Amino acid sequence: MEHPVTGGPQNDTKGPRAAASDEADEHLIREAEKIAVALGRMFPGLCEVVLHDLRDPQQAIRVIENNLSGRKVGDSATELGLARIEDPRYPSVIQNYPNQFPDGRPVKSTSIGIKNAEGRYVAALCLNLDVSVLSPVTLALSNLVATDVEHREQPLENLRDRNMRELRRTVEALAAERGATPRSLSRDNKKALVRKLQGEGYFDHREAAQTIADLLGVSRATVYNYAK
Repeated sequence: MEHPVTGGPQNDTKGPRAAASDEADEHLIREAEKIAVALGRMFPGLCEVVLHDLRDPQQAIRVIENNLSGRKVGDSATELGLARIEDPRYPSVIQNYPNQFPDGRPVKSTSIGIKNAEGRYVAALCLNLDVSVLSPVTLALSNLVATDVEHREQPLENLRDRNMRELRRTVEALAAERGATPRSLSRDNKKALVRKLQGEGYFDHREAAQTIADLLGVSRATVYNYAK
C-alpha cells in the first residue's frame, strides 16, 4: 500500500503492435480481477487487495476489495507501480514489507507485478494485511500457551498411558543401548534404568514394579530400593 503518485500514461501514442496487444492485456487484467476479488473476500476486514492497471497510472486502481486505506477505483498508481512502468527489470514480487495505512495502522504488504507476453508490466496485485487486527490475537494466544518458567525443564507428569507391553519394550530398548539384556545389566545400570522409568511415569501403573523386577531378575523390593 504505497503512496499514490501522479504520472503520465505508459504510452501516449500506440503503434500497430501495441494496439494489437491491447486485447490480450485487457484479458490478462480481467483475469487478475477475479483473483483480487476472491482474495479480498476470503479475508474480510483483514486484508486489503488492490489491482492496479499500470497502462494508465493516473487512473490505475481497477479493483479494491476490503478497502482499508480509503482509496477508490480510479485512483492513481503508487511508487511501486511507476517504478515497474519505468523498468521491466524491476522485481516482480516484493513480499512482506512493512507499510502503513493513512490513519497510522501498521501493515504488512506484498506487491506482485504482472507482465504481458511482451515482458512489460501491465498490472500489479497488492495485498495489505492489517497487522493491528492481529496483534491482540497474537498476544492472547501467547498468553494462552505460556507455561510457568519453573516447570519448563522437567515435566511434573506424563499424560501417556503406560501399559505393560510398552514397559517391556522400553526396558529391553534401554538394556540394548548398553549392549546387554535386562537381566545381564550391572547393578548400577539397573538402578539407572529403574530411575529413568520412574521419571517417565511408568511406576504410575500398579503392576509396573513387579513387571520391572521380573525383567531385571530382581525382587520387587529391590526395584523400590533402586527407585529411591
